[in-house]
Amino acid sequence: MKTITASAENAYKKRKKSAWKELKNQKYLYYMSIPFVLWVFVFQYLPLWGWTMAFQKYKPGVGFFEQKWVGFDHFRTLFGDEHFYQVLRNTLAMSFMGLIAGFIVPVVFALLLNEVRVQAMKRFVQTVSYLPHFVSWVVAAGIVTKMLSTDGGVVNDILLGLNLIDQPIQFMAQGHLFWGIVTSADIWKETGWNAIIYLAAISGIGPELYEAARVDGASRLRQIWHITLPGIRPTMIVLLIMSIGHLLGTGFEKQFLLGNHLVIDYSEVLDLYALNYGLAMGRYSFGTAINIFNSVISLMLLFAANGIFKRFTNESIM
Repeated sequence: MKTITASAENAYKKRKKSAWKELKNQKYLYYMSIPFVLWVFVFQYLPLWGWTMAFQKYKPGVGFFEQKWVGFDHFRTLFGDEHFYQVLRNTLAMSFMGLIAGFIVPVVFALLLNEVRVQAMKRFVQTVSYLPHFVSWVVAAGIVTKMLSTDGGVVNDILLGLNLIDQPIQFMAQGHLFWGIVTSADIWKETGWNAIIYLAAISGIGPELYEAARVDGASRLRQIWHITLPGIRPTMIVLLIMSIGHLLGTGFEKQFLLGNHLVIDYSEVLDLYALNYGLAMGRYSFGTAINIFNSVISLMLLFAANGIFKRFTNESIM
């Protein structure tokens, strides 16, 4: 028994000495990481102190210990508001549509682009496809609105030219079309940029696998199915888990810029709800409660998705 204890102690000391030696050898790398660690702490973790506002009847200019504590009153108000559930419906609908389309379309686009053998054409298409990512949503929303306009809009002109419709469609005035418009605009703007990661993963697949498949008579479609997709599966799963973690964080730029009073019942999301009924009305505590709900649900979705994929595919991000 003493021999086993002494052996375990020696192994622990050896590991500790090895870890200290490695830390000493890579000290400059750790020094370089200090500014980034401080940045994350100051801008990501320190602001969490502001969550205390959700449990107070917060008044600007009043000291922290002088604020009136109200417990979960703001959360009760939130869950008792019927409008909140309408906003949650809009958020979930656009989030799920964006998640599915934003996951499938970049993968398919990357697979198709990888099959282009003319390198000049491949680079041209890739460059053109990810340029919209660098355009602000203010400009992008203006382009989308103009394309869907009833007065010279290219979409209506094409539909009229093909005799598919008798008169121009007012796309931006019909609420039931708004979710599809936002999802389509997001795909157009981000597909090329998101495909870069998949193209990088595809480039890491050994060419000898494709050569062996061609020798065995596999078609290009078979090569994609049995080599390319399995090769990029870990990347796909990691990005999908991260996307699920941000399911409720759809932002508000797209909805704010593309929406109007005619489609407000379909365009308002949680972030806009917090802006309109929280900050805009001086209800800072209520707005904080909305954001806490958003963050907690997103964290739960992240852990749930990670656990499910880890169990069934042995892939996870933590």
